[in-house]
Amino acid sequence: MRLIREATTADLPEILAVERSAGRPGDAALWLPHALDDPQRIVLVAIGDGRLVGWAKTHRFLGAEGSAPAGHYLGGLTVRPEARRAGVATALTSARCAWIAEREGSVHCIISVTNDASLALHRGLGFIEVARARSFHGTLFDAGDGILLTRSLAPRTRKTQQPS
Repeated sequence: MRLIREATTADLPEILAVERSAGRPGDAALWLPHALDDPQRIVLVAIGDGRLVGWAKTHRFLGAEGSAPAGHYLGGLTVRPEARRAGVATALTSARCAWIAEREGSVHCIISVTNDASLALHRGLGFIEVARARSFHGTLFDAGDGILLTRSLAPRTRKTQQPS
């Protein structure tokens, strides 16, 4: 059973452990506390088998930059290697999209052309390619271009009480 919930500062050590398990540098310790405190963003964690198995975040850019519009973007996502291919990334991405759908009509993400797994995940969730460039919103790609993908989010319908 998997639980997706909003991260807290108490999750920071386990998030960093997930990053290390994936061979990523420890720079998340520098910026992640700010993301946790930013009301314009969300950081989510996935819990499976009693431990944190993945995490993901969003960004919000207030202005457009070139072909990259202003708005909410899916940020980093990391899943422990032993928990991959089990739907964790899909669950974290769907939860972030639901959170953004309550605020905006579309969501964006920026992915390296070399990240086949992430591209397949996002395309499978209805994201479409909008542009390619060496950088978007300050993210510079070392190995080729980045791809800007966008997905329209269906407006949530609010339930209203019908008069009896």
